[in-house]
Amino acid sequence: MWNYLGRRLLTSLSILIGVSVLTFLMIHVMPGDPVKVIVGRLTTSPERIEALREELGFNDPIPLQYLNYLGRFVRGDMGTSIRNNRPVFDQIMEQLPNTLQLALITVTISTIFGILIGIFSAATKYSLVDRVLSFISLSVISIPPFFIALLLILLFSVHLKWIPAVAKTGDPRGLILPAVSLALGEIFWLARIVRNAVIEETNKLYPNLAKSKGLSRPGILMKHILPNVLIPTVTAISIQLVYILAGSVVIESIFARQGIGGLAVLGIKNQDFPLIQGTVTVLAAIYVVVNTITDIFYAVVDPRVRLG
Repeated sequence: MWNYLGRRLLTSLSILIGVSVLTFLMIHVMPGDPVKVIVGRLTTSPERIEALREELGFNDPIPLQYLNYLGRFVRGDMGTSIRNNRPVFDQIMEQLPNTLQLALITVTISTIFGILIGIFSAATKYSLVDRVLSFISLSVISIPPFFIALLLILLFSVHLKWIPAVAKTGDPRGLILPAVSLALGEIFWLARIVRNAVIEETNKLYPNLAKSKGLSRPGILMKHILPNVLIPTVTAISIQLVYILAGSVVIESIFARQGIGGLAVLGIKNQDFPLIQGTVTVLAAIYVVVNTITDIFYAVVDPRVRLG
């Protein structure tokens, strides 16, 4: 177990280092002077450009620049925003809780309804109900979240006026439409995975053996089938969290929500490369942490994973 854990943590660390290299090189692969790219169309004197180049360390060799960048990042120093002269780390810490709140609520909704719909669809497999659910699932999965968000705004905010599209700070209603926009596709995607996994397990021999021993269908489902469906379900949920964090970039912009997604969009719009580097690295770190926790969960649930 400890060997597997060590290998997995080493893999995660190498991925994070790779991400840090790519985000660091982001500004260096841009054509022209990196400082002039950062400054953009702002009128800046040559003295200010040279001072900014010295401040950002662009006069040092690139390997040394990377080591300095990595050292600052480990200490929680992600640099200073070019546009508002505020520490990037402080801005991310201000906005990250809003994004995590939205992501956790969305994952909770998609997990509960996805598992329930998937089990119900498997219990009624090949029936008219199952076919209707399959059609709905494929249709909803095919619609991008931003289009679902616009439809929800049009229905519930414009026509029915039940839920505001842009809520005041602290108003819990402001989470409803963004969470549903992100969750709808994930619900039916997870439902398809759960349905197929349950049907696959049902077709094996051990459920019939348990049934011959007098165990009821709910008992077989709870004691035998669902534990074996746990690993693909957890895999799907971990992937969902990553997609939801990525989708939050667009959804937060549509609903004018504060969050790390909106912060990344602002950084891209303003060509604020320290801000872009910080948000991309933090999102990548969350992705790696989620996948590492998932892999460790695999090793605990299924000892065969440790031997891989």
